[in-house]
Amino acid sequence: MDIRNALGAFTHLGATWVLWLLIGLSVVCLAVIAERLVCYFTTSSGATALPTQLGKLAEQREWTRLKKLLSESPSYEARVASAGFEGDAEGAIGRMQVAAQGARLELEKNLAVLGTVGANAPFVGLLGTVIGIIGAFGELERTKGMLSGALMSEIGEALGATAVGLLVALPAVTAFNLFRRVVQQRLVRLQAIQDAVTGLLPVLAREANDGQ
Repeated sequence: MDIRNALGAFTHLGATWVLWLLIGLSVVCLAVIAERLVCYFTTSSGATALPTQLGKLAEQREWTRLKKLLSESPSYEARVASAGFEGDAEGAIGRMQVAAQGARLELEKNLAVLGTVGANAPFVGLLGTVIGIIGAFGELERTKGMLSGALMSEIGEALGATAVGLLVALPAVTAFNLFRRVVQQRLVRLQAIQDAVTGLLPVLAREANDGQ
């Protein structure tokens, strides 16, 4: 196969398909952003005050209320704390670590999509620009240097591809950076709740021994 003919056939497709690809990527990014926002908002209710509430209930030995509080909370922090109070105290740290790893995976879900699109959308747009410029030169050759509506259309499509690529990349990169910041904050909270529950384990062990 002649590589020049293959390249020519490819460029004859124009940059329209690149624009549609970028539009599709933007829709995917918007869906991911919406899903992540819902996830972060619905799982953050009461998470900040949770360590303080645990400390107060533990001081009052209100273990039933404490476990009820954790079971009713939608936060990942409560899920990790609940893992520490389930079963014997000896395996609590391991259970909390497993729960924290699961929470981290859910917090970071689909962020790679935003990062990938944000990093590569400008290059996809640039590809459309290159294809459009090649098409414009072909049209210029066909008209023997005369300006035409088709030529202007090729140039406009080429420039538009770069602009659309940037428009897709900017919100994706912005959302990725913001969400990474949210994830880091939530991971710090998860570690804080693990430390708080770990501090209560000796108390739970003593009360379990006294009850025997």
